[in-house]
Amino acid sequence: MSRVEVTIAGVGGQGSILAGQILGAAAVMYDGKYAAQTQAYSSELRGGFAAAWLIICENPVVFPRVTHPDVLVAQAQDSITRFASGLKPAGTLIIDSDMVTEPPGGAGRLYKVAATTISRNRLNAPMTANMVILGAFCRVTEVVSREALEKAIRDSVPQGKDKINLEAFDAGYQSVAG
Repeated sequence: MSRVEVTIAGVGGQGSILAGQILGAAAVMYDGKYAAQTQAYSSELRGGFAAAWLIICENPVVFPRVTHPDVLVAQAQDSITRFASGLKPAGTLIIDSDMVTEPPGGAGRLYKVAATTISRNRLNAPMTANMVILGAFCRVTEVVSREALEKAIRDSVPQGKDKINLEAFDAGYQSVAG
């Protein structure tokens, strides 16, 4: 891995930005890599777009802007509308199949994860869909190690919520083939 560009996008309240922050922290703090992470969200309290962009690299990141991501994680249909056209032709697309009903063609690899269903029905914790998606991301990309992500999750979620978030991460990891 020399340089991997990632976009994680959804709507406000889905935790896309938190997932990006955790991914960047895992890369830097626990895997000894370099990372740059930026984020943006619309002004609505919930329901507007929210996105995190990351560059993870073995060398210092000189230009921190994601231009054509290698990986797009889409937690909502709007994420496809906004960001799918920038995905590299051989890129990886990971979608929450409960929220993205019309994935675009042309992605090199497409992974469908029922993150919302897993978090709501299996774990009874709807706020953990982002951790389900992060688990799937870890399994299919191997950009950051599982151990690093688990440590970063423990560091980033409220005290007492680490167990359910790690369960969600594991459910996402197990939901896709590597």
